[in-house]
Amino acid sequence: MSVGDVAGLVAALAFVVLVALLARPILKLGAVLDEARAAIKGVSDSTVPLIAEVTTTVGQANEQMEKIDTITTNAAQVTTNVSALTALFAATVGSPVVRVAAFTYGVRQAVAGRRTGAGKAGRRAGRAAV
Repeated sequence: MSVGDVAGLVAALAFVVLVALLARPILKLGAVLDEARAAIKGVSDSTVPLIAEVTTTVGQANEQMEKIDTITTNAAQVTTNVSALTALFAATVGSPVVRVAAFTYGVRQAVAGRRTGAGKAGRRAGRAAV
C-alpha cells in the first residue's frame, strides 16, 4: 500500500465515522418531524368538526337574535299603541270626569250647607277653609 492508498483509506473511514455520527441526529430529527406531523394531523382532525359546530351554533344564535328583534319591534309597537290609547282615553274621559267630580263636590257642599242651616256667612267661611 502506498501512502496515497493509506490516506484514501483514512479519509474513507473518517467519512464513514462522520456519516455515522450525523445519522443519529438526522434520524432523531426525522422522528421529531413525524411526531409533529402526527400532532398537527390530530389538531386538524379535531379542529375541523369544532369549527363546523361553532358555525352551526353561530347560525342558530343569529336565528334567535332575529326572533328577539321581531319580538322587540312588536313590543315597541304595542307600547306606542298603549300610549296613544291612554292619551285618547285621558282626552275623551278625563275632562268630563273632572267636571263631574267638581260638580258633585259643589252639590255636596251646597247640600251640607243647607242641612246645617248656615247662611251666607257659613258658606263663605266654608269656602275660605277649602
